[in-house]
Amino acid sequence: MASVDVSINGRNYQIACEKGEEERLSRLADYVDERVQELVVAVGQAGDSRLLVMASLLIADELYEAQTALDRHGIDTGSGEAGKPAINGDAGSDDRLVSVIEAMADRIESIAAGIERG
Repeated sequence: MASVDVSINGRNYQIACEKGEEERLSRLADYVDERVQELVVAVGQAGDSRLLVMASLLIADELYEAQTALDRHGIDTGSGEAGKPAINGDAGSDDRLVSVIEAMADRIESIAAGIERG
């Protein structure tokens, strides 16, 4: 197990993660901090807990919207909620599209995991 020191809204937290995931966790924490800072500008310092809940809801909404967009296009992200993608064109184009979709799905799942970890 590894750990990462992150700062959100000026507070430092030490978060455990799998070895090799430190950079990813740092990027996720930076993203959460950016969202919290946007909220601070909009509503002021409303307390850490409230700001973190609000940021979590905003990020969950982003995740939901991204998943809904993928579902609308019939793209299966492995969640079992959508059909298989209908990809037409040459094999190289298909491979690139599949790679992009997989990267998007990984990003969505990483955001969800970050939210679940709190």
